[in-house]
Amino acid sequence: MAQNSSLRAVGWARSLPISSGVKAARDWTRAHLASLGWDRTAPDLVDSVVLAVSELVTNAHVHARSNAQLVLTWDEQCLHVTVHDASTRLPEQRHAGDQALGGRGLFLVEAVADAWEARQCPRGKDVTACFEPPSSARPDTSGAG
Repeated sequence: MAQNSSLRAVGWARSLPISSGVKAARDWTRAHLASLGWDRTAPDLVDSVVLAVSELVTNAHVHARSNAQLVLTWDEQCLHVTVHDASTRLPEQRHAGDQALGGRGLFLVEAVADAWEARQCPRGKDVTACFEPPSSARPDTSGAG
């Protein structure tokens, strides 16, 4: 086994029952991003990630009528935000009218994330959004500092 693996990652996971509400997901996410120091180095990115988490967990609870599993994975290049739910139906962007109160969740995720994708799994689906922080928010991993 190689000692100097080129991939270093850290991750967190949390189950969010429908009864837990989306605020729990936002607060939990914000706390983990603070542990990376992003609340100081990339506060706008933190707000974008929290917005995406809010939308993705809401979609799981409302549209899939499912509990949500929220996974954050930081691989030193991208923060991967994955929400799993029990529905195999892939999300579709809706064209909400000006007066509509909802229907913009995936549009918002697409606007704030660097990339996103949805894929079916044997027991539901995963929706993953990727966020690349500015270089000022990335820890120095070169060993020269």
